[in-house]
Amino acid sequence: MSSDNKERILEGSLNVYKAKGVKFTMDDLAGELGMSKKTIYTVFPDKGTLLLEMVDYAFDSVSRTQSEALNNPDMSLVEKLKNILGVLPEAYVGVDFTQLYVLKGKYPKAYARLRQRLESGWERTLALIDEGIEQGLIRDVNKVVFQLAHEATLERFLMGDELSKNKLSYEDALTELVEIMTEGIIVRN
Repeated sequence: MSSDNKERILEGSLNVYKAKGVKFTMDDLAGELGMSKKTIYTVFPDKGTLLLEMVDYAFDSVSRTQSEALNNPDMSLVEKLKNILGVLPEAYVGVDFTQLYVLKGKYPKAYARLRQRLESGWERTLALIDEGIEQGLIRDVNKVVFQLAHEATLERFLMGDELSKNKLSYEDALTELVEIMTEGIIVRN
């Protein structure tokens, strides 16, 4: 099967996830795509494998969006930092990421990949913070603490139920987190 079909299935998976959460069925996905389950199973042997690849697909999309921000000459350093910390590609707006806690018990490989992806890829962000410190735009902060605070909060957003209990969307919580984190390190004149 072509990589176009694989991408189509992953996009369809995100759509049914958006509608039904992680509890979507392969029948739901087949209906979304107008494709047989048998065809889906030729690409993804089971739902666990599909979810594992969905995690990578989503994080790769985030990484592409971050790269676009980093290469945007019209953004200030602080705007770039806010953008890469709070990036949520357009396709993921409205997705309830807080349901991902279900992965831990039912799909441990996908959960492990989610954690691994949350904890990696910080090089560009930390380099941007270093650049901001050198330019006097950002105070000299402990980058390990900054990274751990951001990771821990995102993990709590994703794995806890606090957002839903407080009727907060993931997007709104992420925006607030980024404001709190970046405003706390910006040098004020």
